[in-house]
Amino acid sequence: MKTYVWDNLSSDEKRIALCRPEGLMNGSVLSAVDVIMSKVQMQGDAAALEYTREFDAPEIEKLRVPLSDCKVAWKALPTDQQDALKIAKANVEMFHAAQMPKTIETETMPGVFCKRIPRALKTVGLYIPGGTAPLVSTTIMLAVPAKVAGCVRRVMVTPPGHDGKINQAILAAAWLCEVTDVFACGGAQAIAALTYGTESIPKCDKIFGPGNAYVAAAKQAAAQIPGGPAIDLPAGPSEAMVIADDASNPIFVASDLLSQAEHDTLAQVICVADNQDTAKRVAAEVERQLPTLPRADIASKAMAGSRMIIADKFEDIQDIIESYAPEHIILQNANAENLAETIVNAGSVFIGPWTPESVGDYASGTNHTLPTFGAARNYSGVTLESYFKYVSFQNLTADGLRKLGPTVETLAEMEGLDAHKRAVTYRLEVLNEQ
Repeated sequence: MKTYVWDNLSSDEKRIALCRPEGLMNGSVLSAVDVIMSKVQMQGDAAALEYTREFDAPEIEKLRVPLSDCKVAWKALPTDQQDALKIAKANVEMFHAAQMPKTIETETMPGVFCKRIPRALKTVGLYIPGGTAPLVSTTIMLAVPAKVAGCVRRVMVTPPGHDGKINQAILAAAWLCEVTDVFACGGAQAIAALTYGTESIPKCDKIFGPGNAYVAAAKQAAAQIPGGPAIDLPAGPSEAMVIADDASNPIFVASDLLSQAEHDTLAQVICVADNQDTAKRVAAEVERQLPTLPRADIASKAMAGSRMIIADKFEDIQDIIESYAPEHIILQNANAENLAETIVNAGSVFIGPWTPESVGDYASGTNHTLPTFGAARNYSGVTLESYFKYVSFQNLTADGLRKLGPTVETLAEMEGLDAHKRAVTYRLEVLNEQ
């Protein structure tokens, strides 16, 4: 980890210290995604299969996975794993059910009634990463709120292994979470299929889920297509920031940093320590733990692009957090509660020594699908509301139009839109004759 002393940095050096890794949205990624999206749009299943054979499973013959396979996978799962999935599902379900949106109705002036009704999206695409790590947890995080919201069709896509099969734990989680359709298809080709629809994969109203640079680029492209799907949020490789001081346990801090570094070589972690001694103890603990990880190669590459920042002023730590806008922010410092109250730009906040980031990833109840690459400045993580759209209604009585009509006539006249004005005027004339 490269170390920076915040007080010694110029404005440009501070910006560099908080830069994300390169290579997330370079020209070659965007060009490749454009080709894949176009080919799947024109050729449907044939193109999706062709790319799946090229990138994942050379011998795969079909994209759809029967739900009966999911049931078999669930029954074959060891009891302890079934129990863990059930607990995680129950917590995620409880937290998201508490977010159920309600109809809003008000009378803005006598006789003028306005209402907003939440409507669940009918068909949602759920992208579950399955490359270097099969994310069973993401299946829960995306499928459970979709079911709670009332989305009729919940379509899961996930890349198969080299043998053409989906990880059995992912299939088991899909069965537990009542996914309606499962397809062995990943990468940009899966996003393209959800965007345009193919012979077997339905076109979706909205696409959810994290992924690599190609998936992220494909989602962004899909969201720009007129009449195309919405997307949940910009979600690329994982990132985390940990705040540490003398009160922090360096073993805890290092383990939180490494828990994100092991996700992806492009993952980025930053530790902000308020003194040199804490920084050294954390760095030493990272060096001790890193070689013992099964995914040490991935974590080592991620750590090479990660940072240690020494900042001893509370205001500077606040500025660093808000400027970086981390996906995850883990507060291991003595005044964690006070600092948490000031945080605006973050995907999810973990407070105190007994709240590792891992609990949010798996089972506390909050959603782990969160904005990355600074998008936490203007995006939330996935919530139950993410699976809804809102339709507004208005209903005026005759007296309501008499009261409001002249205002609308005046405003329409100010804009030079005479047909708008007449739509009110003609009605008022009829009312005045009564």
